[in-house]
Amino acid sequence: MANQPVVFIHGLWLHASSWEPWAEFFRNEGYDAIAPNWPGECDTVAETRANADDVAGKSIDEVTNHFAEIIDGFDEPPVIIGHSFGGLITEKLLGLGYGNSAVAIDPAQIKGVLPLPIAQLKSGLPALGNPANINKAISLTEKEFKYGFANELSDDEAHELYEKWTIPSTVRPIFQAAGANFTVHSQAAVETKNEDRGPLLLISGTKDHTVPDVTTDATLKQYRDSNAVTELIKFQGRGHSLTIDHGWRDVATEVLVWLRQQNVVG
Repeated sequence: MANQPVVFIHGLWLHASSWEPWAEFFRNEGYDAIAPNWPGECDTVAETRANADDVAGKSIDEVTNHFAEIIDGFDEPPVIIGHSFGGLITEKLLGLGYGNSAVAIDPAQIKGVLPLPIAQLKSGLPALGNPANINKAISLTEKEFKYGFANELSDDEAHELYEKWTIPSTVRPIFQAAGANFTVHSQAAVETKNEDRGPLLLISGTKDHTVPDVTTDATLKQYRDSNAVTELIKFQGRGHSLTIDHGWRDVATEVLVWLRQQNVVG
């Protein structure tokens, strides 16, 4: 019998290879784990940095369809685990019937989520500050990464993570999410009322600047009309870097425990 597959989906400004410690952790626990690239992304951080235009302009639906095609290639539905905009993509896929369960870590705001804290606005300024950016791929400066991802880390660790994992990313999804509540057919909309989907775990870092805790609380409320399992776990004092910093294993272990509680085992 094949092991339970797991698909990891990263968010903006981090390369797919940033999931490799998680993938190895899950493989050691009996899962078949993969972390595919976003469309246009190269296989390494260095190559992606050198070919930024290849990822420019990609939309939420383009990324969602890209991962849906990957999932269609499995013999059985995988667990889907996403971070940041990868979390939003994860929610979309689960709502559309993909996967047997899902975990959205610090997920970008979906349509219907109203809170827009100052910290979140500041984190989004590198992209949203210039409307012409919508068709571009943008890189974060180290200072911007420190504020948006690594605000709870030492300067040394923040520098190390910035150098190791950051890439230029399409920023069209940020514009789409920012305007979601003013767009009738927004690509940031999720089928939150689906009662036939698998269980969903939301995870929030309480010190996150990019997706503040209040935003994830509001996301949970969007699922109130569905009887499908939807739960929220908070990690106190953690920022947006919680999937890649020194404490990533604590988050991964909590995810693994939750999956086993849902009878999703490797």
